[in-house]
Amino acid sequence: MKDNDFITDYFEYLQFERGLSKNTINAYQRDMQKFHDVCNKSPIKSGADEISILLLHMHKMGQSSRSQSRMLSSLRGFYNWAQEEKYITQNPILLFENPRQNRTIPVVLSEKEVQKILDAIPMNDRFSTRDRAIVELLYACGLRVSEACELKLSLLRIAEGYIIVTGKGNKQRLVPIHKEAVKFLELYMQHERPNTKPKTNESDTVFLSNRGGSLTRQSIFMKLKRFATVAGIKKTISPHTMRHSFATHLIERGADLRVVQQLLGHESITTTEIYTHISAKHLGEKIAEFHPLNSQK
Repeated sequence: MKDNDFITDYFEYLQFERGLSKNTINAYQRDMQKFHDVCNKSPIKSGADEISILLLHMHKMGQSSRSQSRMLSSLRGFYNWAQEEKYITQNPILLFENPRQNRTIPVVLSEKEVQKILDAIPMNDRFSTRDRAIVELLYACGLRVSEACELKLSLLRIAEGYIIVTGKGNKQRLVPIHKEAVKFLELYMQHERPNTKPKTNESDTVFLSNRGGSLTRQSIFMKLKRFATVAGIKKTISPHTMRHSFATHLIERGADLRVVQQLLGHESITTTEIYTHISAKHLGEKIAEFHPLNSQK
């Protein structure tokens, strides 16, 4: 089997067996190409020496520990697959650990800031209820922006009080939907969506563009940035900021971490634990602000 055949087989495995998104697969492809460019050798014919050369090159180029960790993650997936398929007998990636890195705390909006953004959405535009419904869902349900783009009419269970969301790896989860999100979602489906003819294969897509296609992540990103600017929000935000805010506010109000994990669709509880750090930071700020000793000088 040629070197390119191994790579092709691996990416077909990622797409059809693992069900990874196109963006994720493209990221893996870029990492594999970088490995080949630096080492001038296919990963399938490489070992620990080549991996070390690659990491040293990345370090000399000033690339962060996060970038090195991502590269190791890409290679780990490839070599583990190759060993399972018996294309290799020894797995060189087992000799490497991810470099330590500081865990960054994501940007989170306060509840008042979220409401300011919602209030800043103009309600006299052609797609005003669509845009309001999207932002409501990003926050009220903690959706990823890709999940909002790909939301299906056939998976809405509004009468029962929830929606079925298709997340990473095509895994589906049930997410309760808040009454405010329900209100704007129903307004959109009753009064705006019927005026847009869906493109072929988009008839089941909830949120349509003015041309009848599904909305892109970039378009939602740009809309949210515009609404935040109008609202006077100075923080650097993205659609994922609404998801971070959703999880943080739940934990601040006493929600169980396991419940938040299920709502977000996290495979590991350790991913969800970042929001306990955010909540702890929030509590610390409140103590510093209101502690009675601070008034004694």
